[in-house]
Amino acid sequence: MGKYRNKLEIVSDILSVVDNNDGARKTRIMHMANLSWELLNRYLNDLKEAGLLSLSSTDCYMLTLKGRRFLDRISEYSKRREKIEAQLKDVKNERVTLENLFSYA
Repeated sequence: MGKYRNKLEIVSDILSVVDNNDGARKTRIMHMANLSWELLNRYLNDLKEAGLLSLSSTDCYMLTLKGRRFLDRISEYSKRREKIEAQLKDVKNERVTLENLFSYA
């Protein structure tokens, strides 16, 4: 079974689509962020209200300065989280190894 994305991952995906395309319309965001139309609209409204996205006169969503800072920060957070998760996996593997050594003693 696939892994569901959490809210931060979805927000990051939307902001990344907008940033990578120097602005994007709803359909492009929906397809590239892999969201339903209904979910996309909810997130876009939330992101506009939070000041992370703005809507241009050509119906293009643009990343605001606040959105840029958020995207940079979430990128750093994701890198740190992945590093910590890898370390945790190593610690768990070491525990299993030690338990196996103990049971053979």
